[in-house]
Amino acid sequence: MIKKIIKLFLLFILIGIATSAAVNIYMVSYAAPYVFNSRAELKKAAAESGGYTALVPGAMVYGNRLSSVLQDRVDEGIDCYNEGIKDGFCTALLLSGDHGKKWYDEVNAMRLYVLRTAPYIDRERIFLDHAGFDTYDSLYRAREIFKAEKLIVITQRFHSYRAVYIGRKSGLEVYALALSEDKYAERLQFSWALREYLARVKAFADTAVQRKPRFLGEPVPVSGSGLKTWDIFKDK
Repeated sequence: MIKKIIKLFLLFILIGIATSAAVNIYMVSYAAPYVFNSRAELKKAAAESGGYTALVPGAMVYGNRLSSVLQDRVDEGIDCYNEGIKDGFCTALLLSGDHGKKWYDEVNAMRLYVLRTAPYIDRERIFLDHAGFDTYDSLYRAREIFKAEKLIVITQRFHSYRAVYIGRKSGLEVYALALSEDKYAERLQFSWALREYLARVKAFADTAVQRKPRFLGEPVPVSGSGLKTWDIFKDK
């Protein structure tokens, strides 16, 4: 009896490993044609249309200080918006992250960084998503709350494939601008890869059932003013 239980347990483990591997291979291969290393490559691939929203997914913050990973994303988001606004390619900047607690606020930390770094950006074109608790929520809310149809997700390469997969399987026209991870320690890159391996399996399931995010709310279209999404009292 015990041997049978052990065999069944091992069988379930093998099935789980094989399934997760298949999901990862499928997701990366599906998303790869829409992931680019530079703005020039991305714009060439999406040259037939404009009106994209640059989506910057959140990551760790320390008070109002951005982690290096998040700063890389926001810096590229600023550059992408600045370049794209000139020809209508990129028309809005959507900062999406975790603001589920009063003492932890990725979104306003990003906003304040943008205002310090690029004060010339039209504030009405900066949208804040306070309930982007994970990548799936950010993409779902971009569609349902912000009424975005075309997105450029700006994030590190390991994360790009999952973001593109979720977005395109949800009916959005999504590209990713993949940022290099080379400057980070190998052990950190390994931990990201391991976590991402598991996160892709969850994203696959979430997308398959079209799970609803924790919060939705009233629409704030990116065609309007982003100031409606701001916490004005946090400008200090």
